[in-house]
Amino acid sequence: MLPKVAGPVPEVVFLNTSGGITGGDRLDYAVTLASGASAVATTQTAERAYQSSGDTGHLCMDLEVGAGASLEWLPQETILFEGSNLSRRLRVELTGAETRFLFVEMLVLGRKAMGEDISDLRLRDRREIRRDGRLIFLETSDLARDSLAQRAHPALWGDARAVATLGFYAPGADELGDRAMAAVDAGGVRVAASGWDDKLIVRFAAPDLLPLKRAVAQALDALRGSALPRVWQI
Repeated sequence: MLPKVAGPVPEVVFLNTSGGITGGDRLDYAVTLASGASAVATTQTAERAYQSSGDTGHLCMDLEVGAGASLEWLPQETILFEGSNLSRRLRVELTGAETRFLFVEMLVLGRKAMGEDISDLRLRDRREIRRDGRLIFLETSDLARDSLAQRAHPALWGDARAVATLGFYAPGADELGDRAMAAVDAGGVRVAASGWDDKLIVRFAAPDLLPLKRAVAQALDALRGSALPRVWQI
């Protein structure tokens, strides 16, 4: 969907009409921006990874941002259900030193209000970002039964049920960590930032989705200076 917006930057809203992903499903998103263009891309609602009979579900995002362009990839959260099996990949190609890219990804282990306690699933997650063909960021993770059993360790999820990663790639982005963290005023949320070489990574961990999403929204407001997409529900 391309909803009407009041500002000059268009919004692109992706829909998964199946309501979720299970084993054997494949969902591909792609955005290509020409030089000098700007857009905000998001999803209509939360993505859901449902129980699988064994096969893997695939969620793939391919984003290309032309010289001097600006793309914000701001999907809503992905909820992982017991027994789910999901492979998720974000691949980004940036052109030129001035190109601006901002993303956020949120993960939730089940629904707290429904009393769901997740003990068995499989998530393979990969993010790779290149500028002019050169790899500038690569992150992979693998969440499975064994790691879930140890997730209370401080080096893993600790007491968190919901986590998020925010990444910003633009000239001077590495100097904005303090601004992003200072904007967060959501009880029970842990937040930390790292900045280097025009890159900023902010991590969030929270006991449930609502405080996490509020914290992420506050950090995004501080970095973007404009309203979040209207489809976001907080």
